[in-house]
Amino acid sequence: MTSQIIVIPARRAHSNHAEIARSIGIDIIAGRYGEGAKLPGDAELILLFGVSRPVLRESVKTLVAKGLLSTKARVGTVVRERAAWNMFDPDVLAWHLDAGIDKRFLRDLSEIRLAVEPRAAALAAERRSGEDLALMRQAVARMRQEPGASDGFAEADLALHVAIATASGNPFMRSIGAVIEAALRSSFLLSAPGDAREHEIAVAAHERIVEAIADADAEAAAAAMTNVIFNGLRRHGAAG
Repeated sequence: MTSQIIVIPARRAHSNHAEIARSIGIDIIAGRYGEGAKLPGDAELILLFGVSRPVLRESVKTLVAKGLLSTKARVGTVVRERAAWNMFDPDVLAWHLDAGIDKRFLRDLSEIRLAVEPRAAALAAERRSGEDLALMRQAVARMRQEPGASDGFAEADLALHVAIATASGNPFMRSIGAVIEAALRSSFLLSAPGDAREHEIAVAAHERIVEAIADADAEAAAAAMTNVIFNGLRRHGAAG
């Protein structure tokens, strides 16, 4: 059975070697070159892409640096296991969006969110400013106004999570949010509530996070954030 995917329109890379790295990277992420698979030889790839050997070699070096490939004498260029990929690399994340997000990606994204965002919410409850709370409430108000399955709802959802990460006062948490922002936006689009009842449930769940932060209740803020992440998993069917 084919996984549900959401495809993000491709962007043009800035140079020949970057464009080739992107093309091969997407092929790897999409599974056209599986883990442990050997890439075609240089001559075949040069013919395929219509570039010089130095340009191709630079592309391969880029993918090696990002953990997608390894090169060995007398073996060739081989796709590395997924665990070796640098998932916090902006290009690798962008290529996942280009290839189409599947349930595995959404589950993995939710797991890292569960490791970080409840703690960020708890810290925000201890450290938030009045300005932080105002930004959070603005985001929730916009979520209430926007249709669930809309770009506006996803943008407001993202704005709330970014505001919470910022209010945590921990720059590492804010930086993680910035790195995976595009992936979060796509995840929110895919898990958006599809009807009026789900829309109300989603908005109310996010309101509970903000109110717990406003009440300086770190434990309740963390629990409310955990609930929101699990609800998103349920809606896009990646739970379990």
